[in-house]
Amino acid sequence: MATRSEQREKTRQAIIQAALSLSSERGLPSLSLREVTREAGVAPATFYRYFTDMEELQLTLVDQAGLKLRQLMRQARTRVRIEGSLVTTSIETYMQFLEQNSELFRLLMGDLTGGPRALRQEIFKEKQRFVDELAIDLASDGQTIALPEHFPIISEMMVNLVFQGGVEALDLPKNDRKRLERKLEIQLNVILAGSFVFATQDES
Repeated sequence: MATRSEQREKTRQAIIQAALSLSSERGLPSLSLREVTREAGVAPATFYRYFTDMEELQLTLVDQAGLKLRQLMRQARTRVRIEGSLVTTSIETYMQFLEQNSELFRLLMGDLTGGPRALRQEIFKEKQRFVDELAIDLASDGQTIALPEHFPIISEMMVNLVFQGGVEALDLPKNDRKRLERKLEIQLNVILAGSFVFATQDES
């Protein structure tokens, strides 16, 4: 028999999953509390035991999406140290997340231009975390040649490119996704090659 705390967590996750499922069809900001609780199979009053309002639920979902992807990318760093390819390993990991968590990715990318300001700000914060962590990875990667002040810029370009590629990949068949992965790999390597040119020009 489940304990009280386990049952509470189960109900909380049911609400989160209901909002996630519904948001993939219509977008998160358009959902109502009643729709979410009906989908979750709980009374509207129960919602307030877990979230103060729909905005808190929305921010929780964005945080959950970003955390899950960041955890995967951190695991990828271990593979990079073994396999030695930052670009290839990162793209493979990113596409793995996309395939297994398409609803979370749609949530992370779907409300960058619309929805409540607090939600947009939280999504941009999550994106900036990826930029910051990638900049650290690039700076510590002995194969990446660039000026220290360029790493954040390079990182932002790469994250923007891969996130946009993820949006494109959502509705592609598996074979076409593989071609997209290859295209992204070439594009990212072009960015890195460009950083090398800037660094050598500055030294000359």
